[in-house]
Amino acid sequence: MLARMLETSRRILTALALLSTPALAQGTPTFDVLMPRDQQGHSADERATAVAMGDEPIDGRILLMLSTDGSKEPRFQITARPGGQQVFGLDVQGLYEGRGTRFQANVFGYPRASLADVPTGDYYVQALLHRYETFRRSDGHVVQMPMDRGEGQQWNKAPGNLYSAPQRIRIEQSVAQQFTVVLDRIIPAIEPPKDTKYIKHVQMQSELLSEFWGRPMHLGACVLLPEGFDEHPDARYPLVINHGHFPATFGGFRETPPDPDLKPEYSERFQLEGYNLIQQQEAHDFYRKWTGPDFPRFVIVEIQHANPFYDDSYAVNSANLGPYGDAIMRELVPFLEERFRCLGEGWARFTYGGSTGGWEALAAQVFYPDDFNACFAACPDPIDFRAYTVVDIYQDDNAYHYPSPWRKAPRPGWRDSLGNVDTTLEQMNHLELVLGTKSRSGQQWDIWEAVYSPVGADGYPLRIWDKRTGVIDHAVAAHWREHYDLRYILMRDWQTLGPKLVGKIHIYCGDMDNYYLNNAVYLMEEFLESTADPHYGGVVDYGDRAEHCWNGDHDNPNAISRLRYHTMYVAKMLERMQQTAPQGADLTSWRY
Repeated sequence: MLARMLETSRRILTALALLSTPALAQGTPTFDVLMPRDQQGHSADERATAVAMGDEPIDGRILLMLSTDGSKEPRFQITARPGGQQVFGLDVQGLYEGRGTRFQANVFGYPRASLADVPTGDYYVQALLHRYETFRRSDGHVVQMPMDRGEGQQWNKAPGNLYSAPQRIRIEQSVAQQFTVVLDRIIPAIEPPKDTKYIKHVQMQSELLSEFWGRPMHLGACVLLPEGFDEHPDARYPLVINHGHFPATFGGFRETPPDPDLKPEYSERFQLEGYNLIQQQEAHDFYRKWTGPDFPRFVIVEIQHANPFYDDSYAVNSANLGPYGDAIMRELVPFLEERFRCLGEGWARFTYGGSTGGWEALAAQVFYPDDFNACFAACPDPIDFRAYTVVDIYQDDNAYHYPSPWRKAPRPGWRDSLGNVDTTLEQMNHLELVLGTKSRSGQQWDIWEAVYSPVGADGYPLRIWDKRTGVIDHAVAAHWREHYDLRYILMRDWQTLGPKLVGKIHIYCGDMDNYYLNNAVYLMEEFLESTADPHYGGVVDYGDRAEHCWNGDHDNPNAISRLRYHTMYVAKMLERMQQTAPQGADLTSWRY
């Protein structure tokens, strides 16, 4: 009874504080973001929201968004690139019906840092509550994180998140204004994809991950079966893992021709009209090759390993994410190989991927050298942290600016094939800080930090640099080097790793990668080609003026080659198996 009375008093005092807190800057607008008060007299969306809330308080992060573009909801317009709209963020705990929080001038935002900096004008305003769950991990830490709910860690699409309908408002910076936004809608659950003859969706609970996170955790896979799988029950197949971001289903595979009624869409990135039609045609072409008479019969798997930090785990063991590397290799892979009649030996396993998937493919080969016969890593995330995109985390003092006695020279974050820069590294990281504190934004720089860093005293990842200022923590950098700097690890351990990796490493990158990922590839190539003894016997290749996602195809533009990952390395895999299979290995049952 006493605890309940104290809780009631706390809620009353918090409500009074919310309603009485003045704006910190004269004339700066304030926004009260509230939960629905009750179910009576409200819309179906509001009633569904109230039901979803239940009796338990809700924790999470509230995002307040302002947009000048009314063509779509503000929650789908938040990006660090020039077209991105304004967002502010606040952590919240213990929200109940009718409760909320106030956004005022001291709340950090991006691109404008404060509500005081928002110009007078007309805007669409929207708020969203990204819900957090409490985890009691096996390392003794209790953390609040956004659990993936089948969407692949996309805060603006995550089922169960509360949000408001966009409202048109006018901000007058010379006038003190107060706006109210009600989180009266809820993002619905995602309908799971259906199995087909060729594509199967499977899931298993991981004992390793469940123990680490203190609750049931699952791994999934989207499995592409070879033609004739059912008709050849005695055949056993090579397993190929395509690493990458969260797949709802197996991508780039389409059994039917392009939709004749599909409205062509223009690709700004590739300056191509009807790129959506091109994508469908490429996916259908892959289906025709896959089912054709001469295509090798493999099982290809895209892994679902979304987690509380990101849409995938980087497929390695991590102090903050848990033992995802072992969970994938020692639990999921045997599960898949038994269920789908795979050969189950290292000579008959391969891995490939691009970007995040490129790093994962190489890391899996390095950390599990006997479990794969080769990796094909395209445009990999930084594989040498002396070129952590444009930062040397070991020698540089600041990640956001080049050293200069008289001015701040910003480090670039994104460029096009001609070197034109439109976003800085500081801008990318400031947006992440708005989307989530403590490495919880679900974005790129935060997941690198979560995977590579040791655990801090509060249970969250130690920062590689101060997220506001860019000042680098070299003690954290030293931990990164010993555990996840792939070039350093190969150099350090080549005497034992080298003999196991000869002929297995294949790396491809455009020399104008949008995120400067080619810089680290140059450093890796220098070691592999000049220092490694025995010689690595693999490939490092570059695409002239090619941007992100280049995968080794010198004959087609990036817009096309990025759609052909599934067929790009098949011939090399087949040749490698024929050359390296042990005496008496099955090279025939799957070659029908």
